[in-house]
Amino acid sequence: MAKYILKRLILMIITFFIIMTICFVLVRMLPNQVPEGLGDFAAARRAMREAWGYNKPILTQYGIFLKNIFTKWDWGFCTTVGTYLEPVTDFIANKLPATIAVNIYTIFIGVPLGILFGMYAALKKNKWQDQVISILVMLFISVPSYVYAFLVQYYLGFKLGWFPIVVKSGTDFFSMKMLYTMALPIMALTFGVVAGFMRFTRAELTETLTSEYMLLARTKGLTIGQATFRHAFRNSLVPILPMIISEFMYIMSGSLIIERIFAIPGIGNVYIQSILLRDYSLFITISMFYLIIGLVGGILVDISYGIVDPRIRMGGGKTNESN
Repeated sequence: MAKYILKRLILMIITFFIIMTICFVLVRMLPNQVPEGLGDFAAARRAMREAWGYNKPILTQYGIFLKNIFTKWDWGFCTTVGTYLEPVTDFIANKLPATIAVNIYTIFIGVPLGILFGMYAALKKNKWQDQVISILVMLFISVPSYVYAFLVQYYLGFKLGWFPIVVKSGTDFFSMKMLYTMALPIMALTFGVVAGFMRFTRAELTETLTSEYMLLARTKGLTIGQATFRHAFRNSLVPILPMIISEFMYIMSGSLIIERIFAIPGIGNVYIQSILLRDYSLFITISMFYLIIGLVGGILVDISYGIVDPRIRMGGGKTNESN
């Protein structure tokens, strides 16, 4: 396990630097990096351009970029988004709680509901309940989350007035007041999460319920509910638990448009603004943030398989239990 983790970490670091290098070179080739300009900030702009080597070759700029990161953890300054010349790390740190809150609420609400509905569909296999759930799953998975965002925003927010149309400002994102304020974007993201876990849980549990050891458990006197919770569901958790980790990583990157629609003060909304307003330092930093989340998430998913089922060896399949 330790050797496998070390190998994956090395590959992750190499992949990270390759993608970061490509992103940096492509971005620095774009126009209007940091114009010198006039006015009160002219001296600060010229100092920034000189410090970051904007008048030097791209490879020299990349060397300065890496040096600033490793020696001062300096990823640059905001130029068109947020407070002018504010460090991007400080700016992102202020925006990150809103994004994390929306994603945590979505996971904590969507995953249990998806698993419960999936278990119910598996127990009612080929019955009308299973058919209805399967149709809903296909509907929720096929429709993008931003479509649900517009629907809930229009009907629940505008027509009925049950929830705020946009997220109201605040700092305590893990309070009941903010949960109510963020109800609509959470709904928009939750539909897809529930549908995904419903389909996955139903498929895994249906296969497990027809296995030989489940028949043996029933012959020993266990009810269908006891056999399902004690044996079938426990074995089905092996692929389900790693899926929770990957789902969280997916939502972190998939909530960009949702944050934009509901004016959530998170990094997803800022990420889109950095593209539109050409704030390249902010764009690179957030891109690397999402990249490291994806890379670390992939490692955590692989490791979680071995934690959930100790019989699984990283890179070697399952051990031979007969030995």
